[in-house]
Amino acid sequence: MAAQTPIRIGLIGAGRIGTFHASSIAQRVVGATLAMVADPAPGAAQRLAEQYGARSTDDPAGLIDDPDVDAVAIAAPARFHTDLIVGAAAAGKPVWCEKPMALTLADADRAIAAAADAGIPLQVGFNRRFDAGFEAAHDAIVAGHVGTVQLMRSLTRDPGLANPAGVPPWTIYLETLIHDFDTLAWLNPGSSPVEVFAMADALVAPDFKDNGLLDTSVVLIRWDNGAMSTAEANFSATYGYDIRAEVFGSNGMVTAGDQRSTTALVFGPDGVRADTARMDTKLFVGAYTAELQAFVDAVRNGTPPPVTGDDAKRALAIALAAITSVQEHRPVRVDEITS
Repeated sequence: MAAQTPIRIGLIGAGRIGTFHASSIAQRVVGATLAMVADPAPGAAQRLAEQYGARSTDDPAGLIDDPDVDAVAIAAPARFHTDLIVGAAAAGKPVWCEKPMALTLADADRAIAAAADAGIPLQVGFNRRFDAGFEAAHDAIVAGHVGTVQLMRSLTRDPGLANPAGVPPWTIYLETLIHDFDTLAWLNPGSSPVEVFAMADALVAPDFKDNGLLDTSVVLIRWDNGAMSTAEANFSATYGYDIRAEVFGSNGMVTAGDQRSTTALVFGPDGVRADTARMDTKLFVGAYTAELQAFVDAVRNGTPPPVTGDDAKRALAIALAAITSVQEHRPVRVDEITS
């Protein structure tokens, strides 16, 4: 049997996460090849593309329109995501996009509509769904092993922000906790968020608070099936990159996530020590690869992507409700967020 022609992926964005996705596409994803890299920053695309024998351009629109690009992966800054999705859809190119898919519900609707009108798959990068431990937890919930879902918890603790001065406002919700919001929805199948109450502060860098740069937050979410959940985030986890979730139900409980980079424990005179992951790309290398593999498989097989634009819109609605809650110091119904 002849080998299938690889899906030629054009990557937009040559920053930290784009660089990691380039290595996944070129080296770990089966049935794909990194065909082209685009980034408007002088020299960025060329430097990354040369590592993998790909072509480069400083014009994302040129990449989208290139006839030798079959599908587009977007790892540009979030404010550009919607327009890039719309442009790729207009060119008939399947799209994989880093979260958040959009920064407003209106833009989320625009992206979803563009993909639907073009008949192309649109997958959004919520990588926790592809981690083996989180997948096992989800499967246990779907199988009924925890019974009726009652209490949920999801957390993100990051070792720090590399460049706080360059971080957009409300990053803690729109780019960090949005993972937790999607995870909670995914672990509570068939449910929808109803009401959100969020508390937040800038405990490590108080001078950033007026700009909406917060480093600590707890978010309470009530769901339409009666379940209650908390999501928390912090940017000063000195011990490593810490991602966990817990779902408690009428028949039991399931947990997922571990900050350890391996299961090894070192026992010595100073106690017990474990090595921990210091970055998301170390903790979730398998999940990052698996989500791109799922996208390539969906493109090749003509099947729906496992994480949709509607999933991304639901998580975004929670994030926007949390921002409103912090601004107005009150619980916010998700249906209040209309744009």
